Amino acid sequence: MKTAARIGPVTRWRNKVEVINGPIVFVPTMGALHEGHAALIRRARRMAGIKGSVVVSIFVNPTQFGPKEDLAKYPRPFAQDLALCKREGVDLLFYPAPEEMYEGDSSVKVCESSLSAGLCGASRPHHFDGVCTVVAMLFNIIRPDAAVFGEKDWQQLAVIRRMVRDLKMPVKIISHATVREEDGLALSSRNRLLTSSARLLAPRIYQALLACSMEAEAGESSVARLRCRLISDLAGIPGASVDYAEIVDESTLLPLKQLISGSTSRALVAVKLGAVRLIDNLVISR
Repeated sequence: MKTAARIGPVTRWRNKVEVINGPIVFVPTMGALHEGHAALIRRARRMAGIKGSVVVSIFVNPTQFGPKEDLAKYPRPFAQDLALCKREGVDLLFYPAPEEMYEGDSSVKVCESSLSAGLCGASRPHHFDGVCTVVAMLFNIIRPDAAVFGEKDWQQLAVIRRMVRDLKMPVKIISHATVREEDGLALSSRNRLLTSSARLLAPRIYQALLACSMEAEAGESSVARLRCRLISDLAGIPGASVDYAEIVDESTLLPLKQLISGSTSRALVAVKLGAVRLIDNLVISR
């Protein structure tokens, strides 16, 4: 595996592999890699095949953090991340510093104005501007044929898909199902920040989503009633603060009033346990 901390070496590597027939499949991350990231890398490896290349980036992007968010506390266990990438057969690991990605007088950003307006976008202003801008820059640097994103952050996935569609970026966006612990908690780099007591309670977020899904499958079609039950279950978690709990159309992320038989919707939630904000989602169908 090759590593590159600067853009120049990555560009030279990318130009060199132009002659390779296999695809370049990219997995962008912010580090603190776990089994969920490993699953994305394995998916990328299968897509790239023997002749292709898998590229992983590790970059804790400052522009997607708000002034009161946990940028400074975000875990950065680079040695462990490097070991995981080597174990999973990554061909190139790109880990730039912020000053390499952002010029001192940067004045251009990429904004999405529809899908990013609600949900996490409502409580984290400018978050998705930072996401879109850095992903666009990474796509320009790596020039992948495909990129793999996890479904745990469904809103981010939808926003990236819209950006690629609207800006005609030649990158195929691949989604991978949320990877969970045995108790149902969605794998996240932030899980390691949970206190021991909060970690015991955290799986109840997934349990609330499952209960909502089962109620819909049993015939409940009123989104208002489903959402009320979901919020009640989440609020019943000791010490939990519900940021949002919505049932939306999977593609547009617009809130629904009624579930339609045969259609696919998704419940998206954000819950704070102590100082740690966790997100999760689940398909809701009839």
